[in-house]
Amino acid sequence: MPADTATDPAARAGTRPRDREPRGRPLGAGATGLGRRLLTLREGSVIVITIVVAAYFAVTTDAFLTWDNFKTLLPYFAPFAILAAGEVLLMINGEIDLSIGAVYLFTPFMFHEFHEAGLPLMAALSFAMLMCALVGLFNGFFTTVIGINSFITTLGTLLGLTGLTLIVSNAQPVQTPGTDVLGEATTFSNFFGGSTYSELIWALAIVIVLQLVLSYTRWGIYTVAVGSNRIGAAEAGIKVRLVIIRNFILCAVCAGLVGVLEAVRTTSVQPDPSGANDVLFGGIAAAVIGGTLLAGGSGTVVGALIGALLLGVLNDGLIIEGVNADYLNFYLGVAIILAMAANTYVSRVRRGETRG
Repeated sequence: MPADTATDPAARAGTRPRDREPRGRPLGAGATGLGRRLLTLREGSVIVITIVVAAYFAVTTDAFLTWDNFKTLLPYFAPFAILAAGEVLLMINGEIDLSIGAVYLFTPFMFHEFHEAGLPLMAALSFAMLMCALVGLFNGFFTTVIGINSFITTLGTLLGLTGLTLIVSNAQPVQTPGTDVLGEATTFSNFFGGSTYSELIWALAIVIVLQLVLSYTRWGIYTVAVGSNRIGAAEAGIKVRLVIIRNFILCAVCAGLVGVLEAVRTTSVQPDPSGANDVLFGGIAAAVIGGTLLAGGSGTVVGALIGALLLGVLNDGLIIEGVNADYLNFYLGVAIILAMAANTYVSRVRRGETRG
C-alpha cells in the first residue's frame, strides 16, 4: 500500500473526528424553513396576513383580545365563511354567482310566507331552502344549457330576485318565525342562529364537510377537473353540465341558509338590498382572498374560511379603533389587493417562476 494513502476516514476528509461540525441546523434556519413551508402552502399567505392583522389590533387596542370581542367578531366572520364555502366550488368550475346576496335576502321572506300559510317551522324552512335550490337550478340551466355567461345570468337573477323580495314583503320588515324578541329562546332559534355560537358551529361544520367533499369525493374531483380543463373533462366522460348545475344549487342553498341564520339571530327580516349587496361582496371577497382563482381550477374551502376570518378581523378591529365608516371599504379593498398579490407570488414560487 502506498505510504501516502490514508486509511482513516477522518484523515481522508482532512479533519479529526472531534473537529467536525456538529450535526443539525441552527434554530434560526429551522424557523426560516418553517416560514417558507408555511408561505408555500396554498393558504399560507392569507394565514400570515391574518396573523399580522390580528397581532396589530391586539397591540394597538386593549379590547381586541377579549372573550366579549370574540363573540362580537362572529357575525362579521361566520356568515361569510358559509357563503364563501359554497362560492368556492362554483368558482373552481370557472363560474361565479352574483345572486347570493339576493338569495340571502329572499329566503327568510319565503320562510315567513310559508309559515304564515300554516306550515310548521321545519316544513316552512324546508320549502324555503327548496326555493333556493330552484334558484340555483335556474342559474345553472341558463349558464350551461342556454349558454349565457354566469356573470350575466346571476346578475339578472340578483336584480330580479331583489325586486321580487320587495314585492312579496311590500318593503316592510317582518318578525322571523320561531323567534320571540321578548321571550326565551326556543330550541329552533338556538339551533338556527339564535345562540351565540350557533353560526360558528354551522360555519365550521359546512367548511369541514365541503372541504372533504372537494378533496376526497368524486363530486370534488370532477369539480376540479371541469375547472381545469372543461373539454378534457367532457372527453373523459364527466357530465360537465351536471357538475356545474350541482355547484350552482349548492351555492344558492348556502346563501339561503345564511339568510335564515341571520334572520333568526336578529329576530327580524329586513328587506334591505344594500345589506344584501354587502353580503354578496363579502362572500366573494372571502373566497378570492382565500386563494380561489377566478379563472377556475384551483381553490380550497379552508382558504375561504381563513379569508372570511381576515375580513372579520379587519371589520372588527377597525370598528374597535374608531375608524370612520367611510374608510372601512377602502381598507378592505387594500387588504384584498395585498392578499391577492401575496397569493400570486406564492403560486409562482410553488411553480418555480420567481424569475422574470
